[in-house]
Amino acid sequence: MIKAVNIHKSFDTLEVLKGVDLSVAKGEIVSIVGPSGAGKTTLLQILGTLDKPNAGEILVDNVDFSKLNEKELAAFRNKHIGFIFQLHQLLPEFTALENVMIPALIAQKDTKKTKAKASELLEYLGLSDRVEHKPNELSGGEKQRVAVARALINDPSLILADEPSGSLDSKNKEELHKLLFDLRDKFGLTVVIVTHDKELAALSDRVIEMKDGKII
Repeated sequence: MIKAVNIHKSFDTLEVLKGVDLSVAKGEIVSIVGPSGAGKTTLLQILGTLDKPNAGEILVDNVDFSKLNEKELAAFRNKHIGFIFQLHQLLPEFTALENVMIPALIAQKDTKKTKAKASELLEYLGLSDRVEHKPNELSGGEKQRVAVARALINDPSLILADEPSGSLDSKNKEELHKLLFDLRDKFGLTVVIVTHDKELAALSDRVIEMKDGKII
């Protein structure tokens, strides 16, 4: 599913990734752990086509990122990759339903079908009574579940999650942890999680530890 070979990334003179090799099987849930500054988020952004390495090779679903231009990368990202961030990144002026629909509308999918699917996802995630609420009317756990629904709207094969439970209380954190594994089983997803949460990491199929820009 994911193959990354000899990934290097520098910002000016700061070398953040120093020859990272990574492989993730289809349907696997992998957690990447390590201290702040280890390069975890940078690696996740490169795997998600949000940034480019200075050197190395990345294939996701057998697609070689180096062969794609910016427009093709954006289309691949929109269709194949769902993102879950620590601070949900919902647009405050839109309702929960509208926030979930946005990636599908960017992909120019049918509005009526997209609305129906977004409603279905929100119902599955226990938010059927929150579809018309805006983010400032939602709890932290509800916002993160809306973000999960948004990540799923285009039927991605890969979910990339950056500290997804970092801003949640214990109860919502536990619910989100369970949800990620339920979603893997229901939708056949591959999930890569960057986390400082040892409980979440321990639940994963595999834990990868990074330090000083390398996998150790």
